[in-house]
Amino acid sequence: MSNKILLLDKRIQNKINDYMPPDSVLEELVGFFNVFSDLTRIRIVSALAITEMCVNDIAAMLRLNQTTVSHQLKILKSAGAVRAKRQGKIIFYSLSSEQINEVMLNGVEYLGY
Repeated sequence: MSNKILLLDKRIQNKINDYMPPDSVLEELVGFFNVFSDLTRIRIVSALAITEMCVNDIAAMLRLNQTTVSHQLKILKSAGAVRAKRQGKIIFYSLSSEQINEVMLNGVEYLGY
């Protein structure tokens, strides 16, 4: 901690220091919330909350370019938000956890919708 004088009492300072996650965890959290920082990704996550789909179906349903969908799915997969399952030549994508949808729903609720 710096040599600045704080108005917070020591108990509160200690509580903050104990509660604050390490930077490595905070960086992972930034990556996680990055999933929700793009309209296309949110649309894809919303669709995948309903059912698993392949790239072609996602592109058709959301009226998006297949290349765009593939690029965004790559980002979502690297963030751990979606998983891929191959069935023959087709890859189906789904949310990796119901918690992804719960975060979305909490955001919608927070906004008052």
